[in-house]
Amino acid sequence: MEIINRLLKDKIVERLQPGKAVLLFGARRVGKTVLLKDILGSFPGRTMLLNGEDYDTLLLLKERSIANYSHLFGGVDLLAIDEAQSIPDIGMKLKLIVDEIPGIRVLASGSSSFDLLNRAGEPLVGRSTQFILSPFSQQELSQKEDSLTVRRNLELRMLYGAYPEVVAMDDTEQKIDYLRDIVGAYLLKDILAVDGIKNSEKMRELLRMIAFQVGNEVSYDEIGSALGMSKNTVERYLDLLSKVFVVFRLGAYANNLRKEVSKAGKWYFCDNGIRNSIISDFRPLSIRQDAGALWENYLISERFKVKGNYARAGNMYFWRTFSQQEVDLVEVENGSLQAFEFKWGSKMPAVPSQFISSYPDASYSVINRDNYLNFIGL
Repeated sequence: MEIINRLLKDKIVERLQPGKAVLLFGARRVGKTVLLKDILGSFPGRTMLLNGEDYDTLLLLKERSIANYSHLFGGVDLLAIDEAQSIPDIGMKLKLIVDEIPGIRVLASGSSSFDLLNRAGEPLVGRSTQFILSPFSQQELSQKEDSLTVRRNLELRMLYGAYPEVVAMDDTEQKIDYLRDIVGAYLLKDILAVDGIKNSEKMRELLRMIAFQVGNEVSYDEIGSALGMSKNTVERYLDLLSKVFVVFRLGAYANNLRKEVSKAGKWYFCDNGIRNSIISDFRPLSIRQDAGALWENYLISERFKVKGNYARAGNMYFWRTFSQQEVDLVEVENGSLQAFEFKWGSKMPAVPSQFISSYPDASYSVINRDNYLNFIGL
């Protein structure tokens, strides 16, 4: 597969300043190591790459002293540490390095934000910038695809997602096997290992329930009752799943608390392929009942990638009233509102009357297969 440039690269390079650290988060296998090596390869100064899962690296960094780190890193302009969350006291160690080694820049990656951030975050307040690397965005894939190819590959993206190695595979059975391995060997393993959760089957069943409710509001009480766990446990598990970049939450947008839902949440998957692997369903879209849900998940996840890759401000919500009027996505940026409805078919519904009466200055668009390219940044 030809090299596809990651859009975050330039943003990261801009933030690689002396005496500062950049923290790069992302699920396993989304390409963090490749990106680190790419940045190191084009960096003009002296570089060093360490792996936090390597025993020799742990020994090198074990003695947290200025003398040791000056000996190891004196004269290094850019230090990169892959899988940094595996290093004990990584936050304090990075703080000492950026504070005491003249001119050094640090780039550290981790596969779970609760792991690396909890261990590195507080000591690095004011000294670090954080980025999230997602599976390929369609913007990135379009470096090698013209608009016709993008449209032809749409079903592949909705079924198998955009993990780099999945995109590089031609055989669909290979894609399916790879995604199953990702779910079993990496994503769930991260949570079970780090948080000490023992019941992996409960976590799988929770994910299956969320997968079947994409695009719908999630009741923690109902899920907890079905799985035999408390509401608080369901919320904690979902929070952990979001911190290893399996799912993400959209909250409800509401200014009129008497008419608009304000406390509900919808959950989406960061990658369509992971969602389909969890429910073991890779059938063609033409014979599926959930094509609309896959379409909604794909578009919202792509929109998140666009915002993340360009470090755009603003928040994303859904909107619904107690009388069941709703909008799939509301974006709020610099005081302005943009509303979007997603349709896999050709229907063009009008803007809900209560939404336009409550937010007359908001824009409203229906996104379908004819006009979606602009919505995802193409």
